[in-house]
Amino acid sequence: MQKILIKNIQELCGIVMESTLKFRAGKDMAVWERMKDAYLLIEDGKIKDFGSMGVLPSYDDAEVMDAEGKIILPAWCDSHTHLVFPNTRELEFIDKIRGFSYEEIARRGGGILNSSLAMKNISEDQLLEEAEGRLKEVVRWGTGAIEIKSGYGLSTESELKMLRVIKRLKERSQLTIKSTFLGAHALPHKYKENRAEYVKMIIEEMIPKVAEEKLADYIDVFCDRGFFTVEETERILEAGAKYSMKPKIHANELDYSGGVQVGVKYNALSVDHLEFVGDEEIRSLLNSETMPTVLSGAAFFLNMKYAPVRKMIAAGLPIALASDFNPGSSPSGNMQFIISMGSILYRMLPDEVMNAVTINGAYAWGLKVS
Repeated sequence: MQKILIKNIQELCGIVMESTLKFRAGKDMAVWERMKDAYLLIEDGKIKDFGSMGVLPSYDDAEVMDAEGKIILPAWCDSHTHLVFPNTRELEFIDKIRGFSYEEIARRGGGILNSSLAMKNISEDQLLEEAEGRLKEVVRWGTGAIEIKSGYGLSTESELKMLRVIKRLKERSQLTIKSTFLGAHALPHKYKENRAEYVKMIIEEMIPKVAEEKLADYIDVFCDRGFFTVEETERILEAGAKYSMKPKIHANELDYSGGVQVGVKYNALSVDHLEFVGDEEIRSLLNSETMPTVLSGAAFFLNMKYAPVRKMIAAGLPIALASDFNPGSSPSGNMQFIISMGSILYRMLPDEVMNAVTINGAYAWGLKVS
């Protein structure tokens, strides 16, 4: 049993005093615990005790670290990423500068379809090696827990390849990692005129094979204009539920798509993006167990409208922030950047942002605070 005692902490932040607290919402988003002149005891990698230095018990068997003059924060929890990908898409940035929208780039074979084509030609080992490099990078920026989606395969073989890489990352990394099956990320070219057949393949072929190999913790659908409809989303989520895959939804990035409402209906852990959120979406989310998750990196890099975060918090909702790290529309897993944008772009108070990237981010993909 390894014990580490950190003493003389100038300020210990973000330690949740209430053991039953799931997340912070509304005005409580601005509540961020701080304890000055504190100690922290870690036992076998978990917080065992903390408190004021004035009441520090004797822990003679613990390794001691002196944190005088230093602040201790929780690690960031990044609840939405596409970190496993075959190549970056810098050339599409030129199209964005020229005024092409996200949907126009997708229709021309860019975006998700571009990455899907490259996914077929990369080996699993190379995909793993490149993803490990990105994981090490995000750790240096303070991330301690991360969700990683598939979704650049768009075929059974390639989706399984991505998910197997995520499984190997779980085994090899010190980070806490969750995996999400996102076969419904876009329609492959060959199914443009027969989308029902692709949805059928997701339901009847992909989901059972993903479940058989126990490759995914969650299931996701891009429920938005130009991608998957509410009806298609419902069918896919119902198929995933048969294998105990809890939903997380790409919702309302491009329009008032119904993605928020279908997420709430199926008790999704989170609905993510949320550039288009109005009174109806807010009413749906209130009193639900679904975490609204804003992906500020995608909105920034795509030059899109920003989610109405202040309105959502004023209505009593919680907010999580995540990076959406991916090869094109949000090419950064730096949560420090996401934290800065929370205040600069969304006018969130620093304490609100801290809760959005820690306890609320943890809730957004099922990581229990204990």
